[in-house]
This record gives sequence, structure tokens and C-alpha cells, in this order.
Amino acid sequence: MPTIVEHTLLHDQRVNCTSIMTAMPVAEYLDLVGAAYEKRGGIAHQRDALKTTTARRIRTRMVEDIVRGAILPPVVVGVVSDGDFIASLNKRSTSDTVQAISEQYTEALSIIDGMQRTTALLEAVASNKEVVGARPIRVEFWIADTTESLIYRMLVLNTGQVPWNLSRQLQVVYAPLIEGMKKHVKFERILDSNTGDRRSKAGEYAPDNLVELFIAFGLRKTDVDAQEKLADEFSRLDMTEALSSHQYRDFFYPVVQMMVDLDIAFSRFDAEIEAAIAAQPDDNVQKVKKGRSIFDSKPARVGFVVAAATAILGRIGMEKDEDHDATLAKLKEIQSSLDILISQLNKLDSDALGRFLKLDVLSERLYGQKRSAVGRYERAFFDAAFKVLFDEGFNVPSMEPCWRA
Repeated sequence: MPTIVEHTLLHDQRVNCTSIMTAMPVAEYLDLVGAAYEKRGGIAHQRDALKTTTARRIRTRMVEDIVRGAILPPVVVGVVSDGDFIASLNKRSTSDTVQAISEQYTEALSIIDGMQRTTALLEAVASNKEVVGARPIRVEFWIADTTESLIYRMLVLNTGQVPWNLSRQLQVVYAPLIEGMKKHVKFERILDSNTGDRRSKAGEYAPDNLVELFIAFGLRKTDVDAQEKLADEFSRLDMTEALSSHQYRDFFYPVVQMMVDLDIAFSRFDAEIEAAIAAQPDDNVQKVKKGRSIFDSKPARVGFVVAAATAILGRIGMEKDEDHDATLAKLKEIQSSLDILISQLNKLDSDALGRFLKLDVLSERLYGQKRSAVGRYERAFFDAAFKVLFDEGFNVPSMEPCWRA
């Protein structure tokens, strides 16, 4: 006779996640996950409902089946919580845990698996709320104390399914990822993509740009196209390995902080020349006119993060040292060198800062001649440029050696 294990709570020791399997009324499930995505226009916005003829027919059939009483496979919901909450799970009943999640962590929820089923449930409830809303649906909660553990679970969970690009997978855990960055990095402001916010000063970044930096850091590649489907399984593996070793928590956030600090230091060349910029023609020779303009560029942000990741961790497959303490020491050394440079830049007047930035050289190198695949060229350019900065320990007389690399 087979052994039956009656457990609704299991602990994943690999990435320190806790899994809880339960069932709840459809209406309560939709209320629970819907609240987490209100700011971005609803659940369907996270992963658009598939629009092919076949997909629409399948979803229509799924909706019809749900109305007729079909039982769907479990949906998987991720929760980023604090350590105390996780420690208390063994002492709580499942119903108490779900109640606590609905009261404390609705903004930290993400649908890891089941977006299309949720879309179908929304349509089914709209057609017959009283009947469908009262029916049960199985829900598995994955509860973790770090975003990277949750993303690791997602990457493993989706391996072998219809390929998602890495950006799409990360957008599903979008909110907790950005919240985690807010706690560890001193941004001037995180832009609201839904209201069309645009970067107006240094230290301001759109969430999707930060997600792309997250990808670039893990892969240590500049040519990450966040819109294409993931075709390279090695990229998925590299990302998974980085997440599992907690490199993000220890190294990614400090790297982003360094980028923010350098962005703000460069931007001091902005304030005193706004009037002069307005009077200049918008030609190709002098396109980069402000210090802030350097990190206005997505290729520059990606190039800096990739160069930093390579300097600290080594290239993928050629990691310099698996000794965590030695790698942290390398990070501290780089941070100290950057602090010295920023301190020096903050003492310069506008003219001296302009001479240091050498924006005329940067403009000539970027826009002096027409090129094909401009985006790829710019990312490789800034990767090479910032690599010089890291190789020289930020001890450069100006940015010209970087721009000419």
C-alpha cells in the first residue's frame, strides 16, 4: 500500500522557501491577488492574455468548463515576507496563515504560475459571480524572505514550459523586487510607469529599467533584449546560479548604489548650463550636453552594471574567487575608490567638471558617424568605457581614456 503524506506545509531547504497548499473560494482568491496589482491596472497587465486564435479558443473553452464546475490545476502565488512571519508558519493553521497574508502582504504577492487561469477565472466570475465565485480553487503559496529566492523558484518552476524571456519572468515578481531595491538603494525617485513619469534629474529610474539592470548583472552581458523570448538556456542557467548564491542581495544593490552616486556626481554639470543648452542647435556633434545625460542612456546604465559585475565577480564561467569574503573585500575596495573620485568631483566647479567629463569626446565617439545596430554598439561602448574606470581604480585624470577605450 502506498504511503500517503498528508502535509499542506513543506519547507524547501535549497532556497529557504516554504510551500503551503490550500484551497479557497474563487472570489476570495481573485480579491487577494487583485489587490497586489491595482497600481498597474490589474492582473492581466502582468502577462497579457494570449491573443492567438488557438489561445482564445482554449481560454473560451476553459471559461465554459469553469462555469460548468471544472477543477483547475493549482495556481502558484509568491509571497515575500519577513523572517519572523516565516518562523511562525509551523505554529499557525493554514487558514490563519492565508488570513495573515491577505492582511499584511497583499502588496508583496505575485502570481508565479497561473496567469492564464486567473484571466479565465475573471471572465467566468463576470458571467456568473455567485456560482463561480463560491467554488473552490487550489492555491499554492510560496513564501520567501528574499526576492531572489522567489525568482529562483520561478525560474526552476517554468523550466520546460513555453519559453518566457527573463524580463517577463522578473516582471511577475516586479513589485517585491523594486520594493527590495528601495530598501537597499538610496534613489532620488522611482518613476511611475503608469503615469508616464520621465527622468528629470539624476538618481531617478523607471522600474522596468531597474529590472533590466537586474538581468544584465546576473548574465554579465550587455546585449540583453528584454523584449525577445528566452532562447538561450545557458542564460536561464546563469541567472539561476546567480540567484541561488545570493549574489544579488550582497553585490547587486551596492553596484546600483554606486551607479546612483556617480550619476548624481556627474549631474552637477547640469544646473549651470540649462540656458546655454536651450540656445544650442540640436546637432549630432554635441548631442551629449549635460552630465546627467550620461546615465539618461540605458546603454550607459547597463554598461556600468555589467562592468561592475565583471570586476567584482569575474566573467560567467571564469569567476575570480568563490571565497565570499574575498569578493566582498573586492567590492569594498571598489566602493572606496569610487568614494574618493566622487569626493574629488564634488570639489570641482562647473567648468572643471565639464573638462573632466569630456562630453565632446563622448559625443564624437557615440554620434560622430552613422552605424548599424546602434543600440548594441552603445552598450558595448559603455561596457568597455566603464571597464577602464574599474581597471584604473577610478583614478583617471578625466573620462577621455574611458570614452576612447
